Amino acid sequence: MDYFTGKLIFIILFIFIIHSIETLAYAVRLSGARVKMIASALSLFNIMVIVSRMANMMQQPFTGSLIDTAPKENALEFVEIQFRMLIGAATAGTLFGILLLPTFTALFSRAILHLSAEKGSVPSLMKRILSPQYIRRGLNHFSFPGFHYLKEIRFRDFPIRLFFINMLITAIYTIGVLSALYAALLAPERAATAVMASGLINGIATILLVIFIDPKISVIADDVVNRRGSYIQLKTMSIMMITSRLCGTILAQFLFLWGAQYIAWFTQFIV
Repeated sequence: MDYFTGKLIFIILFIFIIHSIETLAYAVRLSGARVKMIASALSLFNIMVIVSRMANMMQQPFTGSLIDTAPKENALEFVEIQFRMLIGAATAGTLFGILLLPTFTALFSRAILHLSAEKGSVPSLMKRILSPQYIRRGLNHFSFPGFHYLKEIRFRDFPIRLFFINMLITAIYTIGVLSALYAALLAPERAATAVMASGLINGIATILLVIFIDPKISVIADDVVNRRGSYIQLKTMSIMMITSRLCGTILAQFLFLWGAQYIAWFTQFIV
């Protein structure tokens, strides 16, 4: 049976881009600390988050339509395979973002300086960075992370508990919508309730991210700017976070069915 359809490929590309953007967002804090402009860096970071969230909202109806177009005779198996491909796209997108981290750290440093020069005008910034001259200069900064990029990293400074917390949060965020949609197939009499649970799941994951992860990195970035901490420490933390994010998308493959079964079970207490 042909699991690959034009619609599925479209959704895979969307998810690939979304997770690439969210991974590269970690480069913004590195760039902000490098040029000593954290507030401007966070402004650029917020733009990336908004673009990522908007793209995520756009792909959700198309992902939901995979349920409606699944063959009736083996819908569970068919949808499971397609959804696992989407989770795989999240892993690939995260890995792609990791490979581009050094390049985008350099590019974001220049973008932050340009944003300051343009007095915070995002349209003027976009006009400048999309110019052929800027694109040509940007290609000169293109590089993949090599041993020289990691040689200063102090792996012993990795906060192990934070690593696993971020990994779990990423896994939950990755499968939130997919598990809720699959739960609608497991409990068709409570399908609408199961689908609407995705917002609650992603909301909880976002709250946990804001409480446990973002403040830690922000404080380290501030310490670098105020010369109370080292850039290497921030770089170590950022690499740890994107590595745990990659592991989280892999963990999502194992939690996907369990999450769907849990949502389907929990909806009986709501209806």
